[in-house]
Amino acid sequence: MDGSVFTPEEFRDAPDLDTLIERVAAHGMTPGWIDRKKPILWPEPNTDFKPAHWRYSEVKAAMDAAARLIDTELAERRNLALRNPIENNDFATTRTLVNAYQTILPGEEAKSHRHAPHALRVILESRGAWSIVDGDKHPMETGDIVLTPGMCWHGHGHDGQDQAYWLDGLDVPLVHLLEPMCVEGHPDGMEPVRKVTPDSPFRFTWERTQRELDAARPDPEGFFGTRIAYDTSQTMPTIGINVTRLETGQTTRPYRSTANTTYTVMQGSGTTIVDGHAIDWSFGDTFAVPIWKGVEHRAGADSVLFSMTDEPVMRFCKYWRFEALD
Repeated sequence: MDGSVFTPEEFRDAPDLDTLIERVAAHGMTPGWIDRKKPILWPEPNTDFKPAHWRYSEVKAAMDAAARLIDTELAERRNLALRNPIENNDFATTRTLVNAYQTILPGEEAKSHRHAPHALRVILESRGAWSIVDGDKHPMETGDIVLTPGMCWHGHGHDGQDQAYWLDGLDVPLVHLLEPMCVEGHPDGMEPVRKVTPDSPFRFTWERTQRELDAARPDPEGFFGTRIAYDTSQTMPTIGINVTRLETGQTTRPYRSTANTTYTVMQGSGTTIVDGHAIDWSFGDTFAVPIWKGVEHRAGADSVLFSMTDEPVMRFCKYWRFEALD
């Protein structure tokens, strides 16, 4: 508002439409009927975010350099966020999700903190790393999926011999949109350990994932291969977690949906067609499938794909749509 003062009569008696628009604009109002560069409503789901691909071999080299140039005392979390290559985007991977690769050296510890966003880790290479989540200390070994629900204290360290690497996934962009963001460090630096157990409810081991995939049935409609879902509805309801197994030569049916999804390759290699663009992936790579972009997987070898998605949010809000593209 520009501070202009108008009486109700001056609104009511505006001599023409342009004058009315000027006067209401001075009072923080805008007509719904005017043309806009970006309309308020549009015919179908759409996004500025693009399909994007990050190669683990390249990111790992950058993390190795970061491990040499900065320690956890300065960085606390030595990570590299996967920024979708669109204008005016600072860090987000999709509109609601962000992924980042993180590394820790043997002997290092990353202090405990907590924050509003929900988070997870997909452990790509690790022997001897560990995590503490709300006092529960457990291993972080290759293939594990580790949860850190919003406002849970969490820190990690490494007692092994070789540098460890993993992928982080968070709903930070969604938290920014809704604005309940907060973060704080633990008063003790590293949270005290209340219990040491490999069977933490915050840890899904690679062995467990393999067992559940072995027991699962392939998707009868052919969209998803053989897929399992880990239930996060009670702990971090904004993020859905799926793990998909594809056999050599398998091709899934193309579809699109109103969910933002990112995939990380836990095993194998192949190609995914996203909105007509071919993404050739291999172990450790991550790629983004924004809302309403067609997706179709083609496995070049026996493969396992981890995916995180905002589908639970879309379903809760009744925005969920799914459409076959064949």
